[in-house]
Amino acid sequence: MAPLCTSTTIPFLLILLIHSVHSPAAAFYLPGSYPQRYRPGDTLAAKVNSLTSPSSKLPYPYYSLPFCTPQDGVRHAAESLGELLLGDRIETSPYRFSMLNNTTPLFLCRTGPLAPHTAELIKSRIDDAYQVNLLLDTLPVMRYVKNPIAPDVLLRSTGFPVGVRADDGEYYVYNHLKLTVLVNLQNGTTRVETLMATADGAELISFNGGKEGGGYAVVGFEVVPCSVDHDAAAVKDKNMYDEIASKAAAGCDPSVVGMRVQDNRSLVFSYEVTFVESSIEWPSRWDAYLEMGGAKVHWFSILNSIVVVAFLAAIVLVILLRTVRRDLAQYEELGSESGAQADELAGWKLVAGDVFREPSHPVLLCVLVGDGVRILGMGVVTIVFAALGFMSPACRGALVTGMLCFYLVLGVAAGYTAVAVWKAVRQGDIAGWKSVAWRASFAFPGVGFAVFTVLNCVLWYNGSTGAVPFLLFLVILLMWFFVSVPLTLAGGLIASRVRHIEFPVKTNKIARQVPAAQCSPWVFVAVAGTLPFGTLFIELFFIMSSLWLGRVYYVFGFLLVVLALLVTVCAEVSVVLTYMGLCVEDWRWWWRAFFASGSVALYILGYAVYYLLFDLHSLAGPVSAALYVGYSLLMALAVMLATGAVGLGASFCFVHYLFSTVKLD
Repeated sequence: MAPLCTSTTIPFLLILLIHSVHSPAAAFYLPGSYPQRYRPGDTLAAKVNSLTSPSSKLPYPYYSLPFCTPQDGVRHAAESLGELLLGDRIETSPYRFSMLNNTTPLFLCRTGPLAPHTAELIKSRIDDAYQVNLLLDTLPVMRYVKNPIAPDVLLRSTGFPVGVRADDGEYYVYNHLKLTVLVNLQNGTTRVETLMATADGAELISFNGGKEGGGYAVVGFEVVPCSVDHDAAAVKDKNMYDEIASKAAAGCDPSVVGMRVQDNRSLVFSYEVTFVESSIEWPSRWDAYLEMGGAKVHWFSILNSIVVVAFLAAIVLVILLRTVRRDLAQYEELGSESGAQADELAGWKLVAGDVFREPSHPVLLCVLVGDGVRILGMGVVTIVFAALGFMSPACRGALVTGMLCFYLVLGVAAGYTAVAVWKAVRQGDIAGWKSVAWRASFAFPGVGFAVFTVLNCVLWYNGSTGAVPFLLFLVILLMWFFVSVPLTLAGGLIASRVRHIEFPVKTNKIARQVPAAQCSPWVFVAVAGTLPFGTLFIELFFIMSSLWLGRVYYVFGFLLVVLALLVTVCAEVSVVLTYMGLCVEDWRWWWRAFFASGSVALYILGYAVYYLLFDLHSLAGPVSAALYVGYSLLMALAVMLATGAVGLGASFCFVHYLFSTVKLD
């Protein structure tokens, strides 16, 4: 099978794009791989992923617990860069079954007597609610349980618990799996193959059923885990995949437990499988996993944000169309009269000679803006590709891989922006642009890499699969130095040779004294972050749930709209506060414009604390807390840089336009 995530991705995506443009009604969702078809009797092999837990953020290898191993040994599946960064470790499993062949309970293996430390390890994994994650044809296994509040409603989740702690305090392991495979009969050629054939790519399609005939495609994978007390003596001479007679296994009632975790006691594992023909089409098989719910909440968030945007836009229009034009008319009228009348001028017109004065710490400001543009560009491009369906969950880790690649390539934008702002601030003087470009290539990447290194060492120490392997760690370091840094310097070089932005007014040699303010302007800057935060806080809840509770986030269309509204609100807030500062004759607007929109990061940090206390109250251990705090701080810093760059850019355009209409003698 040739997965879509391989080298055929780009041409195939181009074909999809052209096809969707010319025939939008025929467009379809392609979740990331070609349909693999099976004939009756063909072998299917399930795989296993890392053990994960909603309360502990440390994934562990599946075979860190005494589970059954394949007869031919454990082999690692090919993993992408994103999978490794996310802590996925996909390996082969002993679960084998044949297409359309239902089985009775089959013996899998019998472990040796559990050593005390092994029994304690299993119990600790059960206490931390660790989940077993099986995969079949890239589909995670799904479990349905009754809602205790509404018994008629089924709750679904991927994976199943390692075991359960009973009311009597004893621990029981789920050692028998009742697996259900949903299959769909593929009649003839699918639209995927038809589309590929139009591009002379039909030979790329391959499936186990051959080119003639339809075959069956896997469209669902479900599990009912049970704890069955197998008779160890009865299975003593059994080989793997032999049938076993067990009334308890045949019933498989999840509410009844039997296989207790006890020192010096062996565990017996078994499974059974049932094939069910389903009407679910192969392109729709991920719908059950991607259906997040809460569509009304998303729409409410967007409508709420639109109201905020419209309100701020009205304020900006009033400033530009009424207040500014009125002030300009009065300025021109007084400027043509006597000097005594000109003394009656007040407000932003008096700071024309200082408004473009170089801000304090200009290098730092340029570096932060450059990194902010880079992060914003990475976010926009990634969300656009994800919204178009090019980063499917079937390609595990594709989203993280895409983000990393886009971030590296957009080093050009970071270097160009940082040096361009530097030249503008210095009014065309390019001296020192190399230092600015170098710092832009090391500022945020350096902070992010430092946090990543510390947390990775913590994961290494705890033996978690979330730790990035040392070789990949070196690869990331090399990509930073040999891809990101050169591209950032190249962007700076281009900006150094481009004509700088000229200011419409000249700067006085002596700075004008800023009048004392009754209230610190930074109070307004801090409060201004509430408006951008109000635009994204509902969507932030779903994103945090995806990051820390293992829920799937795939409503990137909503996220794209929210991002556009966020950028608009940040620009409007910064413009309004900049104008307010200039009206009180305070010309120091550069940093305030950056933090007016960037202060949303403070509220994101506050929300992260709230989420930790009320939604992640079951978070176990200081290591999980350290991971949460570290990555939350890094996320807030990235948001501050991106939104701050938007605010500064919008304010610069506003101030440049405003004073370009002023004529000085």
